[in-house]
Amino acid sequence: MHDESILDIGGGIGAIGLELLAAGARRATIVELSDSYEEEAAELAAERGIANRVERRVADIVENAGAVEPHDVVVMHRVVCCYPDVDALMGAAADLTRRRLVLTYPQERRWIGAGLAAMNVFLRLRGCGFRTYLHPVARITGAAEQHGLTLERRVKHGLLWESASLVSGSRAAGA
Repeated sequence: MHDESILDIGGGIGAIGLELLAAGARRATIVELSDSYEEEAAELAAERGIANRVERRVADIVENAGAVEPHDVVVMHRVVCCYPDVDALMGAAADLTRRRLVLTYPQERRWIGAGLAAMNVFLRLRGCGFRTYLHPVARITGAAEQHGLTLERRVKHGLLWESASLVSGSRAAGA
């Protein structure tokens, strides 16, 4: 992690980016769809004395591919399940990855799909436009692989979440 640039897509207040900065990353860019995190995020970075190493953008990387430049490491923690077009999201994220893409998403289990479907019904009844998605894991990783990344590792965390690490082609070959 030493001296690498971090892009945290859907990073909320930027907690992951701030932790990676503390671990030795050079700079972090947090891209979020909503501007509702900006004030708290600025305060958090200032409290830690690293506001000068954090850049924040409010953008959709799929709709606005030029909103951010490629970074060494791209992080998407619990973001894939919030975006309807997994192919476009993973393609955009892969295109912004120089070395490694790390992401967390719901495990592909029938009961998780049923729970997310029930949650979507509840959200619809409340008039909320937000939806959750249980994308097939092969489609998640396959979309990134179509953009030049190679699946390095998958790890399940408890009953709900799973993480994957994908690396750039040159890194996968041992370069």
